[in-house]
Amino acid sequence: MNIFSNLLSQPVQPKPAPRKRRGIEIKSAREIEIMRQSGKIVATVLKEISELVEPGMTTADLDAHAEKRIREMGATPSFKGYHGFTGSICSSINNEVVHGIPSRKKVIRTGDVLKVDTGAYYQGFHGDSCITIAVGDVTPEAARLINVAEEALFKGIEQVKAGAHLVDIAGAIEDYVKANKFSVVEQFTGHGVGRNLHEEPAVFNYRTRDIPNVKLRAGMTLAIEPILNAGSKNTRILSDRWTAVTVDNALSAQFEHTVLVTDNGYEIFTDRSLV
Repeated sequence: MNIFSNLLSQPVQPKPAPRKRRGIEIKSAREIEIMRQSGKIVATVLKEISELVEPGMTTADLDAHAEKRIREMGATPSFKGYHGFTGSICSSINNEVVHGIPSRKKVIRTGDVLKVDTGAYYQGFHGDSCITIAVGDVTPEAARLINVAEEALFKGIEQVKAGAHLVDIAGAIEDYVKANKFSVVEQFTGHGVGRNLHEEPAVFNYRTRDIPNVKLRAGMTLAIEPILNAGSKNTRILSDRWTAVTVDNALSAQFEHTVLVTDNGYEIFTDRSLV
């Protein structure tokens, strides 16, 4: 959930608000175990949504399911109320890039490229993940965009280990996306995640001088989330002040995982294959 990355200096939490911390957090063994659980909750919800979505449903239907299941598993929705956001998921369709607001007016149709992003706040810690779903039969180009977006996420994750740098993640994602002739959205970034939904550091998906010169350390937890467009990388925000869309009406796809940095590599807390 990326637009909030611009608000890292003023993090806002769902109630009850945890104690704020500053800088990059190294999680303890106890905190890591809690984050495994928050990540599992998110993974479970996204897996369920991927299996139940069908043409004719609305994005509000998916939002209701997500909130119900998050609460049933002992957590609260990370997104609901965050800087005034009204949903428990972000639901973005086709040319909508990120932060689409769930609505009963937004009907899901065959051929849609549907992004679903959600988070769960469990015992003081957040999990955060996003998937892109091909609804029914999509065009070959849409299918390729979705596949490249997911693979780009894993190209970035594969760089994660203690001693690596943030630029290694950014470079791996950028190179793979460009090799496949798609564009990386630059307006939004990934982020640290833990007690706050958005923490330091910003996790870029392309090389830039703005990338913090941060060496990864075991115990860091990152939300890595490449966003790809089939056309221009540029986006604009709609009048609802949330939904970002492509400027050229091209399709967009996104995947995200919450990832732990370990001494020898990484652990994906939001791995849907484990639930």
